[in-house]
Amino acid sequence: MIGRITGTLIEKSPPVVCVDVNGVGYDIDVPMSTLYALPETGARVTLYTHLVVREDAQLLYGFGTAQERATFRQLIKVSGVGARIALAVLSGMSVSELSQAITLQETGRLTRVPGIGKKTAERLLLEMRGKLGADIGAAIQAVPDNQSDILNALLALGYSEKESLLALKTLPEGVDVSDGIRQALKALAR
Repeated sequence: MIGRITGTLIEKSPPVVCVDVNGVGYDIDVPMSTLYALPETGARVTLYTHLVVREDAQLLYGFGTAQERATFRQLIKVSGVGARIALAVLSGMSVSELSQAITLQETGRLTRVPGIGKKTAERLLLEMRGKLGADIGAAIQAVPDNQSDILNALLALGYSEKESLLALKTLPEGVDVSDGIRQALKALAR
């Protein structure tokens, strides 16, 4: 299996890039997030890769980080999700955004990705829960600094991560900690 490729970036034709490694050009399908992070053609580049061997083709998928590749590998294990849909998911949202969507069980965020309907999104949320590192750590990173104290207070009071994060969404931007806790508790009481 080809796990990583380092060479000269010779062509960008979204969603495919071509990397020259000692005179051999490898066509590699990449998500748009990786494509945007790549340097100009002619520059040296390293991509983490995943090789798929089928009867009719050998396909190479590339990623800017090992975390993206690991997420891709988890996504293609979900029934009904192939490599193209997995690339679309990683093109439409970052790994941390996907992790947060799974933690909060937000089908709406996944259905915005082209090629994912409601049933596929629900299956993805069900099968990916706990496999992606979809935990409160990833969700807390997405919370602005001024709201992390409010979130920690709600967690200390015994509310679940999902309830606490949903309550944070109801708060106005820039609210101070004491008012934020009060408002969040009112939202949770409803």
